[in-house]
Amino acid sequence: MKKTIKELTKAEEQVMRILWQLKEAIVKDVVEQMPEPKPAYNTVSTVVRVLETKGFIDHKAYGNSHVYFPVISEDNYKKFAFDKIMNNYFSNSYQSLVSFLVNEKNMSVNELEELTKLAQNLKNKKP
Repeated sequence: MKKTIKELTKAEEQVMRILWQLKEAIVKDVVEQMPEPKPAYNTVSTVVRVLETKGFIDHKAYGNSHVYFPVISEDNYKKFAFDKIMNNYFSNSYQSLVSFLVNEKNMSVNELEELTKLAQNLKNKKP
């Protein structure tokens, strides 16, 4: 059964990025990986519990300690986030996306040619 992925808040995404990197961690480990000014332990603990409720992470209990680990991969979340952006901002049109990249992000002709070559190579590798 496929899990329904929900959108993450900025704080939730920050914690998930750390958990994806560490693979598993206690709340203290997550706090230590955060940039200054570090949020309060209780704040991070609350975000972790919300992530668990949303189905992004689970935990193993060792006495009074909980070790948290991702159950939704970073790749799965990237796909979800990209699909949402494509649908909401580019009407599922790759032409609109490329047009945006060229016009708004000053994508060069060389970068566009490399992107086209990459797409061709990936397409040729598909079964």
